Amino acid sequence: MTYLQAKELLERKGQMQLLAYYDELDESGKAKLLAAIENINWDFEDALANPVDMSGKDRDIRPSPGLRVSAIEAKKAEYEATGVAAIKAGKVAAVLLAGGMGTRLGVDGPKGAYDIGVTKPLYIFEQQMKNLLEVVEKCGVTVPLYIMTSDKNHEQTTSFWKEHNYFGYPETEVKFFKQDMAPAVDYDGKIILETKDTPALSPNGNGGWFASMQRAGLCEDLHKRGVEWLNIYAVDNVLQRIADPVFVGATILSGVNCGAKAIFKTEPHEKVGVLCMDGDQPDIIEYYELTDEMANQRDENGDLVYSYGVIMNYLFRLTKLEEIVDKKIPVHIVEKKIECLCADGVTRKPEKENGKKFEALAVDLIKLMGSVLPYEVVREKEFAPIKNKTGVDSVESARELLKLNGVTL
Repeated sequence: MTYLQAKELLERKGQMQLLAYYDELDESGKAKLLAAIENINWDFEDALANPVDMSGKDRDIRPSPGLRVSAIEAKKAEYEATGVAAIKAGKVAAVLLAGGMGTRLGVDGPKGAYDIGVTKPLYIFEQQMKNLLEVVEKCGVTVPLYIMTSDKNHEQTTSFWKEHNYFGYPETEVKFFKQDMAPAVDYDGKIILETKDTPALSPNGNGGWFASMQRAGLCEDLHKRGVEWLNIYAVDNVLQRIADPVFVGATILSGVNCGAKAIFKTEPHEKVGVLCMDGDQPDIIEYYELTDEMANQRDENGDLVYSYGVIMNYLFRLTKLEEIVDKKIPVHIVEKKIECLCADGVTRKPEKENGKKFEALAVDLIKLMGSVLPYEVVREKEFAPIKNKTGVDSVESARELLKLNGVTL
């Protein structure tokens, strides 16, 4: 893109502030800025003009039936045999959503590279791969692994995996792709400059993971391998059971398009999204959207009716993903503290929110899938999220759960 082309585009978009420092830049800086302008995804304009109503007032929310642990145990052998057969046939791949940084953990690097060890190094990536390697050993075949990074951490992530020899996995079975980025804007809808040659961009949320895979050309690889199911999972849970044969088998035998691992809520206001039905379609309702009456409603056994709390471990049918990939999923507009170029030419992070970011969430794919199987897991065995350094959902709490599961730290 030339300067004149950029100027014409930005004049039309009302975003000329992006060229405010152009004349001060050297040739490499000018080229960097023009390339960034050329690659801007302008979908945020539609999100600003037509914000999605997230109130849920028009939804017909009802509880969703699912598989409890006792029902899973009763048919475990059948589910596992079906899952193992599918994995051996190459029908299952794993997708790690790892676009985030370890900022809240106090490190400037990929969250998955954080060391949770006590007497020896043990990285989040490493522990999750140990879990996946258990499946590989059981099934006798490797599960293709696709890792979503972001512009913020791609180089560090790929270097880290290479440095650690892919944690015992064949390099040919691991492929990286970048999450799409979205501009950050101020309260007037103007794209913020992070530096004189760089617009402020941020990962566009985990809901765009499949579209990002498709744009990276990885769907060809999936079809070449004969993959039919994609198991996506979040980087911040060190007890993730990846390509779990029992989960795979239960999902396949249920005939649905999506399986969703969930913990069974024991406290009405636990801060997790809950699987439900919206009319005849599956959906996820956020904890803050539940009315007190819904949150406290119990069945004849005394269990909470809205009980299946999702843990970001889903199994998606590939053909259905390809069918819905072009459909718009809601874009959540969130106010954030955005690093920006200040009047004195220095980039700083403000003390209070100064703009908006745009994120699509993986949970919003559930309704588009048309059918889902809520699949209960034992909380202490499969849910150890690391969001904070100390306290709830922290490195400390995850270490205790890992020790409970026999992991040497």
